[in-house]
Amino acid sequence: MSAEEDDRTELYDLRVVVDRIEGRSVCGMKVGDHIDLVESSRLCLPDGGHFCLYALQAVLPLLPAKQRRLPPGDWLERDDLVACPDPEERLIMRIERTGIRSIPTEDLT
Repeated sequence: MSAEEDDRTELYDLRVVVDRIEGRSVCGMKVGDHIDLVESSRLCLPDGGHFCLYALQAVLPLLPAKQRRLPPGDWLERDDLVACPDPEERLIMRIERTGIRSIPTEDLT
């Protein structure tokens, strides 16, 4: 492996999708709504889309780990569902890996 290849980090692009809503959607989200995390740190919404701040705060701590390749036995490699903290909504999100990027390590924060 060359020095240039050593100085790169592989990270997954992710999509957080509303998988199901088992209660009532107070925030106006619906099944299929999503937000993308690309290029290591960029959050992207579809045109005209929105994503609830409280649902987002529930999933944010898991995203840096899901961006990386994890050992097969790691629970986070197997689990991909996250619940919104609002007990009346019972909104369940799914974290999907949508692609992988090789990024120069010096470009990462």
